[in-house]
Amino acid sequence: MANRRALGQQEDPVDHLLPNGPDAGRPWYAIWTRSRHEKVVEDQLVRKEIEVFLPTITRWSRWKDRKKQIDWPLFPGYCFARFDPRDTLPILKCTGVVSVISFEDKPAPIPEWEIEGIRRLVESELQYDPCPLIKEGMMVEVVHGPLRGVIGRLVRKGSHARLVLSVDLIGQAVSVTVDAADVRPY
Repeated sequence: MANRRALGQQEDPVDHLLPNGPDAGRPWYAIWTRSRHEKVVEDQLVRKEIEVFLPTITRWSRWKDRKKQIDWPLFPGYCFARFDPRDTLPILKCTGVVSVISFEDKPAPIPEWEIEGIRRLVESELQYDPCPLIKEGMMVEVVHGPLRGVIGRLVRKGSHARLVLSVDLIGQAVSVTVDAADVRPY
């Protein structure tokens, strides 16, 4: 930040989210894991001394005889790690790793501020829930409530995290407001 000030450049609004540790220059990458292997992969990467981040959310799990709080992956099927993108073999050799998320056969880096924002949220006392990334114009399906099974196009995302869907009905548009938690990408 000081360097930008000295050069007369504007500060990046997310500079305060960036860490200053020894791995600060190495980008984060997403690792796609087999179903329910996120923790196994995390443990192996830690043993290999690779910096890894597996964000979790605490949920109640119920068995026949008891209930217990368990940490579940916030993003099922994924964990994040910092490593040299030219040396993915140690990552790929881990039991449970499917692949490193790549673009044009090169590991795709994740912006530092995205990971740091998730890390700060997970470490906070705030309540949070995973949700699908839904954008305006996408086709969505209502998965809960009286409109369950209705498919429409996301028209507008209003304040208070509410969505407006349009459903074509005999050549006419119909709009309905539903709770954001009740829809998923179609």
